[in-house]
Amino acid sequence: MGLFNPLKEHAKYRGKIQVLSKVPIQSLHDFSVWYTPGVALPCLEIFKNAVKAYSYTNKSNSIAIMTNGTRVLGLGNIGPGAGLPVMEGKALIFKILGDVDAFPLCIRAPDAASFVSVARAVEPSFGGINLEDIESPVCFEINDELVNLLDIPVFHDDQHGTSVVVLAALINAMKVVGKKLAEAKVVVLGAGSAGYGVSKLLLRGGVVSKNLVVVDSKGVIYASREDLGKNKWKLELATLSNLGGFRGNFVEALVGADVLIAVSKPGPGTITTEMVKRMASDSIVFACANPNPEIMPDDAKKGGARIVATGLSSYPNQVNNSLVFPAMFRGMLDVWARRINDDMKIAAASEIAKVAESQLSEDYILPTMEDQEVFPREAMAVGKAAQDSDVARLRVDPNEIYEKTKLRLERYRKIIDYMSKEDLFPTIYPNLLNGTTI
Repeated sequence: MGLFNPLKEHAKYRGKIQVLSKVPIQSLHDFSVWYTPGVALPCLEIFKNAVKAYSYTNKSNSIAIMTNGTRVLGLGNIGPGAGLPVMEGKALIFKILGDVDAFPLCIRAPDAASFVSVARAVEPSFGGINLEDIESPVCFEINDELVNLLDIPVFHDDQHGTSVVVLAALINAMKVVGKKLAEAKVVVLGAGSAGYGVSKLLLRGGVVSKNLVVVDSKGVIYASREDLGKNKWKLELATLSNLGGFRGNFVEALVGADVLIAVSKPGPGTITTEMVKRMASDSIVFACANPNPEIMPDDAKKGGARIVATGLSSYPNQVNNSLVFPAMFRGMLDVWARRINDDMKIAAASEIAKVAESQLSEDYILPTMEDQEVFPREAMAVGKAAQDSDVARLRVDPNEIYEKTKLRLERYRKIIDYMSKEDLFPTIYPNLLNGTTI
């Protein structure tokens, strides 16, 4: 835990996000502009044309992070209340890396119908929704239903965020090993929300259907596998991948594979060195499970993997969704997007990859969260793709999105630096660890 005790720090600040005014308040008279009676004017304009909410309110910079707490990180079904610290943490990342105002909505809605009902009810307040930490297959039902019902982007981080960062990493990894996506045999271990999203985006990003094999806990997925039953998402993967009809288990599928992307159960030990040895020379292994990868990088290297990526910051090549969601929403919000599509995801992945391409090596296939260029460039690419694919309500010069995103992030860093210097963070609360509750 280093120098900090997470429990003490969370108690010291009572969480990690707050609401601050974005307008100057010099006197009580100012409230007559920002509240009654002045506020009636923008209300009436929005009543006449709902889209004007993007101009007159913070809808154009507000998203909801929605969860029911049924699959939180590596903790499982701990419920919406216990998931709140994670959602607050994500809201903090949204603000620091995208200047997006993200509001955690942890709701008691274990089934798709009740979750969708809440999301529909709160839509007027937000410019987008980020679905987070929802168990499968309910997460699929919720995402698909909301995409059809809502007129704002619905972003499922397990599906969309993971797929974008994986594609970006794979684009650059293939350059390092001198192979082509269209010729590579790719095995995806895991057919949950992340595996589904990764598989579909890889097919749009250059992987050929006949070369993609998806494996779940019961083996390779293929079209006539009877136990797939009514799981329409696995059935969809079965029609899109493994066109040669290969049948077998995970170990057999690895023979001759150029790429292994694991988004399955945490390890280590889920994947072994001996398994990696079955892959082709100069193989690529992405072990993305949290909090522990399916195989540790050193063990994958012993098996012959040339490039290894994990979700761990303590090793090279961290596959981190934080490279994706702040900038994707920044770009979407800046053009008042109606939805997210594959064109926008591929644009984001391509731009993330380009940021790192001048320094590519076996240990550097992705930029890090500290790279100040990746977020404005990605936001620009997403905003442009949204406009090019006709899901934007607002026409904006992509270069303007880039410049304004840079200014936003610089401004917010200055605010954080100033508040730190002047000791303005609200640490006035008692340390709950040393107190008692009633």
